[in-house]
Amino acid sequence: MILLSVVLGAMPLSARATEASIQDMRLWTAPDHSRLVLDLTRSVKYQVFRLHDPERVVIDIEHARLKASPAKLKLPDPVIQAVRYGTPAKGVLRLVIDVKEQVKPRTFLLKPMQGKPNRLVVDLLRPETEQKAAIIASDKRRSRDIIVAVDAGHGGEDPGAIGPRGLKEKTVTLAVAKKLASLIDRQQGMRAVLIRKGDYFVPLGKRVRLARAAHADMMISIHADSVRIRSVKGCSVYTLSERGATTDKAAQALAAKENAADEIGGAPLDEVDDPMVSKILGDMFRRDALNSSQILAEKMLARLKKTGPVKYGIPKRARFVVLGALEIPSVLVELDYISNPERERKLRDASHQQRLASALFDASRQFFEQMGRLGKQASLKHGSTVL
Repeated sequence: MILLSVVLGAMPLSARATEASIQDMRLWTAPDHSRLVLDLTRSVKYQVFRLHDPERVVIDIEHARLKASPAKLKLPDPVIQAVRYGTPAKGVLRLVIDVKEQVKPRTFLLKPMQGKPNRLVVDLLRPETEQKAAIIASDKRRSRDIIVAVDAGHGGEDPGAIGPRGLKEKTVTLAVAKKLASLIDRQQGMRAVLIRKGDYFVPLGKRVRLARAAHADMMISIHADSVRIRSVKGCSVYTLSERGATTDKAAQALAAKENAADEIGGAPLDEVDDPMVSKILGDMFRRDALNSSQILAEKMLARLKKTGPVKYGIPKRARFVVLGALEIPSVLVELDYISNPERERKLRDASHQQRLASALFDASRQFFEQMGRLGKQASLKHGSTVL
């Protein structure tokens, strides 16, 4: 038995005799790990360790009881075969996670915020050897192509904004991102890299690192906005502000809201990154990338105007963490206001999602044509037609 970690949650003396309840549990599957999230009625003390032959990850939680049922989890997934539980000693709840391969557990507690309770997050990290080999092979295949990193905002524990009829921002952004990636992959000389391929959480700093690892020539981060006034509608496009200067308070507030994703979705300390600080990029190089982002943002707005209303007629600037790859022309696109019932219906519609994706693709292609990176009227792969 190998003891990996002991994490202590703050718990007053008067509460020690009171059991914590695990009210719910959720499973999110990412390419490099599986994440199990436990909703708690209060913070807890726990231990995590591994057992071998067969491979298991064991979590012992003090003074806790399980109200949620592991049967609700969609199992097996690529990592987890089953989740079992028992009471090996008085006052101890034991969760046993049967895994298909050796994994590295990573656990941490999250405090209550934005309607979410105390949470215990269990990440089961997969071996990296095969993933690294796939990245190297992918880079070799794509070395002659223009690479566009397509980032679907939010995901997993972080749903983003939620519309009046329950449509989640994370669902819309992924749908549009996949449609955009498909259009890019059909264009001769271009290739898309999806930062998030499914419904799982990716920390903001990791999104930046993934774009860099893919040697991206552009990054498009896709979102949907929300406000209390339901009549507000329209798309908007943002770039990274240089040295923190924002266009206005509205842009600053939006950046703060988007940057809170790590706290909501659950980013462990070793995933927290500050991509705003670049010690290796000179001022001239940084300004050139920011200027390119401004050109790209203007083209995005021009194309999006043909798909529906526009909230702001010019690009705005703010300190968005996800746009922190200063060497890559990057924009953050708010497709519309999901808080507007009429616009929520549009965002749910697959045909409208396709029009939005086409607008983003057309702007991207025009940007690379202007930069001399892509020949005008470049042919589409397989003779396909862009909608």
